[in-house]
Amino acid sequence: MKKAEKIREGDVRTATRLIRNLEDRLPEAKTTLKHIFPYTGKAHIVGITGSPGAGKSTLTDALITSFREKKRTVGVLAVDPTSPFTGGAILGDRIRMQRHAEDSEVFIRSLATRGALGGLSKAVGDAVHILDAMGKDVIIVETVGAGQQEVEVVNHAHTVIVVMVPGMGDEIQVMKAGIMEIADIFVINKADREGAQQLYSLIEAMLNMAHDFPGGWRPPVIMVENVFEPVSFKEKVEELSLKIDEHYQHLTGSQLLGDRLRRKTIVEINEALRDFILEPVLRDLVTSGEFDCMVEKLTHRESDPYTLAEEVARRYLKESH
Repeated sequence: MKKAEKIREGDVRTATRLIRNLEDRLPEAKTTLKHIFPYTGKAHIVGITGSPGAGKSTLTDALITSFREKKRTVGVLAVDPTSPFTGGAILGDRIRMQRHAEDSEVFIRSLATRGALGGLSKAVGDAVHILDAMGKDVIIVETVGAGQQEVEVVNHAHTVIVVMVPGMGDEIQVMKAGIMEIADIFVINKADREGAQQLYSLIEAMLNMAHDFPGGWRPPVIMVENVFEPVSFKEKVEELSLKIDEHYQHLTGSQLLGDRLRRKTIVEINEALRDFILEPVLRDLVTSGEFDCMVEKLTHRESDPYTLAEEVARRYLKESH
């Protein structure tokens, strides 16, 4: 309970330690989450996704500045590749966005993917709750950038920004489903490059093919100049910041926000059930050696996955009654 109070007071050290414990999957971390959960649900969660090298971190850094100029507190969860040596994030919050390190109203934390697909680590959803309970007005979740699989951010964010760059194959991504469907705002970054206008036209053409847009929100396409053109870059980031706010107002003024909260809640329930039901069963099977026996049976075609799963489910469900 004391940890929960410290987090609500904005204690950075306690929050950092709790996120680390969640990444390490320590059971006591869940207990603290139970205490802070009633104080969550107030922040605007913004997801930023796109290919590696698209400039997501540069945009995140600039958006922090924009939000802070409006006196809003900001939390950032940046998901990075996992270090093969330490198991932690290869990049780190001390490397990126250093100019905000001394701002007490900004909290930045890097998380490693730890093998998770979808561009996010498993701890991200819980870490969002921690930053929310700390009272951050805006929480930015930046994905690792893993291509078509990074659509999972839509399950955690109210507003999803898809960042694309001309000349990096993003034109092909436009032609695919998934990444197009999750965007609430498109950003063509480094728009001074050759091919930017072609990419813009391609996105608009894809949007024109849509029969309708949920709640009537047509994703805008914002072209952001190179960061080395500071004046135009700042203007475009400010335009992006305003669009983010406009989208959230659109959500709150319609049923869309409720729909997104429900989708997030369903994901959280599924993950919690997996943690408390499936994983203990898997751990028990592995510890007893039964899991290896099952693998042997399947390898030699002495059974099938469905029969074995049925047998395990029947036994454990019977034991639970």
